[in-house]
Amino acid sequence: MKAEVGGLASQATDLVVVIVNYRTGKLVIDCLASLAPEIAAHPGVHVLIVDNASNDGSDLLLQDALRDRGWDDWARLHRSDVNGGFAYANNIAIAQILASCSSALSRSRALIWMLNPDTLVRPGAVGHILRFMQAHPHAGAIGTAIEDASGDLWPYAFRFHSLAGELENALRSGIATRLLRDRSLAQKMAKHATQVDWVSGASMVLRGAVFETTGMFDEDYFLYFEETDFFHSVARAGWERWYVPQARVQHISGQSTGLTAHDAARRRVPAYWHHSRRRYLVKNHGRAYAVVTDLITLLGIAIWRLRCVIRRRPHGASPHFVRDFLRYSAMAHLDIRANAALASATTTGPCPLAANPVARSI
Repeated sequence: MKAEVGGLASQATDLVVVIVNYRTGKLVIDCLASLAPEIAAHPGVHVLIVDNASNDGSDLLLQDALRDRGWDDWARLHRSDVNGGFAYANNIAIAQILASCSSALSRSRALIWMLNPDTLVRPGAVGHILRFMQAHPHAGAIGTAIEDASGDLWPYAFRFHSLAGELENALRSGIATRLLRDRSLAQKMAKHATQVDWVSGASMVLRGAVFETTGMFDEDYFLYFEETDFFHSVARAGWERWYVPQARVQHISGQSTGLTAHDAARRRVPAYWHHSRRRYLVKNHGRAYAVVTDLITLLGIAIWRLRCVIRRRPHGASPHFVRDFLRYSAMAHLDIRANAALASATTTGPCPLAANPVARSI
């Protein structure tokens, strides 16, 4: 390929887009096609794709697309031998990007845009990101606005976890939502840039200097809750976190996992979601807090399901959710290691610590 690692972050304002592929080759190609005009307008932008041991031929599909469409001027593909999860794959890319910088100053100025494979970048997004990060030097992380699969705006960022927010999330009641609206985990955003606790991992931009103070993403998460965990580290290090709605990305969610897809209620929540949730709560808030959170969640589920019985309507929960919730909860487990895939692999990841997202799956 024409684009080498050494060229990924060679200028002060370079932005490198990181995309992790796991059996989503065609979606990645669509994402790259949406990025192509943005990169034509901003030649300093590059893309690094990490194939997370897909083993379905999508890495070859991507390799051919980069060559045949002339994208290998600004994009390159890295093949991981292990599917170590979201944090593991992104750490591979981040380590390569930071290593390619020629000085500590260029590392601190590098911008890394972590973008899901099932996204389409809207026109002007790159320009908005670059301008905002240049105008806000204390912004360590930002999230773009997200559109759903229909193109409708999904205007949310998130608050850090609280017991009141967990109760509101579990109850899903109009009264509870009104009473706890200032504590709910999901925070509806205005049309202007706003400081927040954390943003969706589907489209987030991190400043290279952040990793000097936080370390890398915590690879003990396989998938889910790694971003929120990482944003705790970003906050503790004193960096600002922003929601920037001027930059927009369409996200067709759940294409790799199925957990947040439109038919997720018919699918069993995977064990790694429960493992990651337990790790996040115990690591960031302590075991006692995690146990209390589990009890509050179970109470909220019970109240919600009782209301559904009274109203004679389905509760909409994923199959076996309560049973799995109890099985993997902090009440039942002392171990908070969440990444069995990486623990059993013969290849270890390149980097250390931190990250996590929230799914409303009750």
